[in-house]
Amino acid sequence: MSAALAVEQLSFAYGDKKALDDVAFTINTGECAILLGPNGAGKSTLFALITRLYDTRSGSIQLCGFTIKKQPSQALSKLGVVFQQATLDMDLTVQQNLRYHAALHGMGGKLAKQRIQEELERLGMYERRAEAVRQLNGGHRRRVEIARALLHKPSLLLLDEPTVGLDVPSRQAIVEHVHQLVQQQKIAVLWATHTFDEIYPDDRLLILHKGQIKAQGTLDEVLMQTATPSIHAAFAALTQQGGRE
Repeated sequence: MSAALAVEQLSFAYGDKKALDDVAFTINTGECAILLGPNGAGKSTLFALITRLYDTRSGSIQLCGFTIKKQPSQALSKLGVVFQQATLDMDLTVQQNLRYHAALHGMGGKLAKQRIQEELERLGMYERRAEAVRQLNGGHRRRVEIARALLHKPSLLLLDEPTVGLDVPSRQAIVEHVHQLVQQQKIAVLWATHTFDEIYPDDRLLILHKGQIKAQGTLDEVLMQTATPSIHAAFAALTQQGGRE
């Protein structure tokens, strides 16, 4: 399989405080990777570097073979992002928000209309396309943000705790939809979450603590590495008791 995201020897510091320390991992096409870590682990810094909100100083990030520092336009064109904080214009309609985003990606009107319809129908939101975003509940706004992130057909979808604050049905619907995307469209996903029940058995786990990847692999592999019976126990062992090198 080809690598959608390859992170190598990535380090970053805020002054004297190191946020990431020699982080390395790969996410392949058609793979969902779950990024777990306590507050302050370095997840936000990692996402800021991948999206180039921060500049990479040490190490390398490649998106579909394009180095983000040397080929930013080509690399970022492969990326779709849903941030933790809502970024939709509340006073515009669903369709207006998506049309604006499509225009930023250089899509003509006909293609934009087609892509918007495809993604909204996939998320069960097409009938609400003419509604102002502020009229939607939190779960439906998240669906619109996911649709927006997928309009340009990215190879990697970056999700920064997208289900925070949602009710259980809304959260489950988004988790199922994203995993269907992975299976059916072979998109790669990097999903930061604090919620263990969002993990599927086939997902790849990345456990980040104090700026270092403490464990990575399938659920069974991480349990074997930590000699623990559950992901809850493995997470506690790696983040509260120093973990295993």
